[in-house]
Amino acid sequence: MDSKKNWGNRPWRVDFRPQRRALPASADFAVIGGGFSGLAAATRLKTISPSESVVLLEAESIGAGASGHTGGVALAETAAGDLPALGDVLAGYQEFIRVHKLNTDLHLPGCYELARTNPLADSPIRWDDSGSLCATKEVPGGTIDPGKTVSELARAAERAGVWIFENSPVTGANFADPAPIELNTRTGSFAARQVLFATNAFALELTGIQGHSAFTTAVLTETLPDDVLGHIGVADRKPFYTVDLPYLWGRLLGNAVMFGCGLLFFEDWRDLHTLDIGAGDVPEVFQRLEDRVHKLHPALASVKFTHRWGGPICISDDWKPVFCRHPRSENALVLGAFSGHGVAQSVYLGIWAADVLLDRRAPPDWT
Repeated sequence: MDSKKNWGNRPWRVDFRPQRRALPASADFAVIGGGFSGLAAATRLKTISPSESVVLLEAESIGAGASGHTGGVALAETAAGDLPALGDVLAGYQEFIRVHKLNTDLHLPGCYELARTNPLADSPIRWDDSGSLCATKEVPGGTIDPGKTVSELARAAERAGVWIFENSPVTGANFADPAPIELNTRTGSFAARQVLFATNAFALELTGIQGHSAFTTAVLTETLPDDVLGHIGVADRKPFYTVDLPYLWGRLLGNAVMFGCGLLFFEDWRDLHTLDIGAGDVPEVFQRLEDRVHKLHPALASVKFTHRWGGPICISDDWKPVFCRHPRSENALVLGAFSGHGVAQSVYLGIWAADVLLDRRAPPDWT
């Protein structure tokens, strides 16, 4: 059962459930959050240091947050660009899935940046959207299947020896000096020598992230004939996103086309838990998006939609990912706020975070 069924009918599913076991009293490493970052970090920790215990705590089900609801567009840079010492995100992601033999349906044909000025002379996309929306640049990137990716990452973590616990929210922490750090969970207290907080848009007070939690929306068209894909300029199957406003992103899933845009902000991140895309003003948000798609190109004027869904996103104040020591402990790291660029980057930085906890590498100096 999808614990976020009120977020809509996403076009993929997570098919992993962890082995049942009792939560131990302590572990060497605790990873909080069962998305891309947390699962990759936990796998890396246990792979590099197999003699040490690694426990992953997920508040709901694996992939219940951003990772299981993302559109799956993989990009090479952060939302703030190519930050110092970032390295090759896509190569690092590919190496990780190769080593652990993961099937994530990764395709890297490139990605179009769209805008309403300075189009490429051979832009295949020419849409009517607050002006003439065209491709202005091609950047490295591609797509994954989020459901497969979360499931494969979780299986890799469990194979490596990570103990994974669903429905185990961490409600508080006692940052003792020296370690261990005591975590308060639904089933009692749990102690860890080092902790990675990878909760992204959730638990902002616990992690100290200075940012904003929001909800982003997406729709998927019916399956379209090849000639229609050619008419609208996406026959090369490259995903796309705008670099000016109004914002729009999209990709192909088979011969269906996904479109996404819009952010619903909340004063309290907890409101994400109760948001229902079928209630209140949210259906109007989806209707506006569908109307917008119908007007992009004559070939889309009567297209039908098979899926409406959304998911959480965390945006830092400067749009940079948050990757730093916890403000209350040198033995804890905080990772998140990928601002919509986290598909490959969250795995890549999760691996880096594990290396920081293992004293193999220093965290970046981005904040």
